[in-house]
Amino acid sequence: MAVDLRGVMGPDGVRRIADLAGRTSSTSVSRWVAAGRLVRPLPHVVVLPECAEVWRTRAMAAVLSTDGVLSHHTALSTWRLAPEADRVHVSIDARRRAPARARQLTVHRVTDLSGTRVRGLPVTPPARTLVDAWGQAHSGRRSLRFPAVARAAVITAVRTRRAGVPAIRRELERRPELPGRAALAALLTLVAGGSQSELEIWGMEHVLAVSGLPPCRQQHRVPLPGGLAVLDAAWPEVLLAVELDGAAFHGSPAARERDLRRDAALAALGWLVLRFSYARLTHEPAACRAEIAAAHRRRLDLVRR
Repeated sequence: MAVDLRGVMGPDGVRRIADLAGRTSSTSVSRWVAAGRLVRPLPHVVVLPECAEVWRTRAMAAVLSTDGVLSHHTALSTWRLAPEADRVHVSIDARRRAPARARQLTVHRVTDLSGTRVRGLPVTPPARTLVDAWGQAHSGRRSLRFPAVARAAVITAVRTRRAGVPAIRRELERRPELPGRAALAALLTLVAGGSQSELEIWGMEHVLAVSGLPPCRQQHRVPLPGGLAVLDAAWPEVLLAVELDGAAFHGSPAARERDLRRDAALAALGWLVLRFSYARLTHEPAACRAEIAAAHRRRLDLVRR
């Protein structure tokens, strides 16, 4: 009787050889491989040829072959914190022997291995994923782009509440030998303070820390008649706000109109809003600081009258 191989292999087109042989027979599996109807990309697994280059299928094949969990850059991709990459990373318990080397697969032997499931894939938890990927990004074998990917993943994970700063710090404390450890600790301090993008980090480091002024409050919330305004930086004691406009800011007329309406609502409550473009922030930080300081002085004079 003809076997519906696509149906037997499941939606991802990948199975352990032992599981497939149990449902059919080892002879059938060998025959399908010989005929090219199945391929063996890794030990112990077979894949439908049309699925062999699909990222999810390759990730699942790595898991089934090693009995591990997706980790490092692959886990970032699973959590939708980084683009998908060709190489698949899995972690296994350090007490197990590492499997034979395979193309486009890296197996990490680790202690205290834990995992969860995301869209049907076993993966390391968010905080561990971020710290693992950070170490990978700052090791000698990293790609030139990956440190920026790891930074963006940390910022995004905290902003979207997929991982909290305390959880990441606890994971970091367990890893005293992590490559780039000091840089990750410094980044966590910035995002814990309220920076939600690389531009806001730049702003805090080069623009918003103005000599002679008290520290600003990041992500300061102001109730408005039409909702809540969250300000990039604010000195609420003088009703002064600073908004950092990214390179892609005001990508649509609707976005521009929304911000104009919000600024008008803030002005009606007595707020002064200074907006700095990406170009000014990055090319004229001293001039931006001077404008903030002058505005703060004028607002302070008004408050004191």
